Amino acid sequence: MARVLKRHKSSIFREIKRNFWADDSLPRKYAGYFGSVAHLYAQKRRSVQRKLIRHPDLCRRVVARLKNGWTPEQIGNRMIYEGAKLRVCEETIYRYIYSKEGMAQELWWYLREHRKSRRSRRARKRRAPKFDRDVSILFRPDDVAHRRQFGHWEGDLVLFKQRFGQTNITSLVARISRFTVLLKNLNKRTKPVMGKIMNAVRDLPHLARRSITFDRGTEFVSWPHLQAEIGRQTWFCDPSSPWQKGTVENTNRRVRRWLPRKRDITAVSDHELKMICDRLNNTPRKCLGWKTSAEVFREKMMEEVG
Repeated sequence: MARVLKRHKSSIFREIKRNFWADDSLPRKYAGYFGSVAHLYAQKRRSVQRKLIRHPDLCRRVVARLKNGWTPEQIGNRMIYEGAKLRVCEETIYRYIYSKEGMAQELWWYLREHRKSRRSRRARKRRAPKFDRDVSILFRPDDVAHRRQFGHWEGDLVLFKQRFGQTNITSLVARISRFTVLLKNLNKRTKPVMGKIMNAVRDLPHLARRSITFDRGTEFVSWPHLQAEIGRQTWFCDPSSPWQKGTVENTNRRVRRWLPRKRDITAVSDHELKMICDRLNNTPRKCLGWKTSAEVFREKMMEEVG
């Protein structure tokens, strides 16, 4: 079975054990694993694990605001604004409204359009793509991909526990030298995040900021403004493929040594971030022939200027 389904034999064993069906009132020969029964078991487990089912107090607050005329979008974003430690997003609220529990309370009636059944995804109006096909990483030149040209960077967001709010860190890493810059953001909104990146790279020579590669997170949708500001190209990974910008992903793992996910990032100052950058940039790297990132960055800058 494992060979045919291309799964590990332990996965098959756990699936059978977890969803094995038996009824004491029936003969033993009728017991076994049935696909339809396994699907029902899985649905039941998933429904019990839903956030608004596991936290009744949170559910009561959401329902009260729905009955007061608030939309799911307003409820979810207000919780973020209030800095609530336990909160839900808009999609979670909609799913609860149209679940068995929500339909029993007729919560759909409190929505603005009073729609008794949720519109299917195919019937919803499609949003315009935020990233043009021309900025796909597939079109990035080989000189960038193989680290043959100086001045190309990768960027990403480093996130922390939800209870600390939306504060996060932008990490920028040079592909050749691995020189790292860390920037603190108060939220994930695209304009402030891109504004910090613009300020960080604006003073560099044009040859030192040829391009930046990002993933397709919503915090980077203002890429046309960044591209116009720095005068160079921006590239984006394929959807759900952050491994395509492995340099910054590896750097993020190094940063976690000093900034673990459970740390309160709101208490970290810009001076402390600079100290972390200095540690990273002044550490010898095997991939650089045991030179430091700062040394290689300085050498490349002198070559370009000279």
